[in-house]
Amino acid sequence: MSEPLTENKIQAALASLSGWAFADDAISKTYRLGSFTEAIGFITEMAFACERANHHPELSNVYSTVTIRLCTHDAGGKVTEKDIDLAGEIEKLAKKRG
Repeated sequence: MSEPLTENKIQAALASLSGWAFADDAISKTYRLGSFTEAIGFITEMAFACERANHHPELSNVYSTVTIRLCTHDAGGKVTEKDIDLAGEIEKLAKKRG
């Protein structure tokens, strides 16, 4: 089981993850892409990274907007290193898209 991070550790980790925020026991970020097709493509590409990490986010998509929320269910729905690591992988995918 993953260990929950303290709020100080979460905030320190988020300092290097632009646009990610901590609230309600999760970290989250909203991405605005150019179109619905781009948003779905981003979600699809992200799905492969999530599956490799065996860690699956809560996702919301409205037209060209994708909102991602991460917490670790087997840690009582708290933020763990798994969430920070996956947020970093998602950021790499987003930067690659431009």
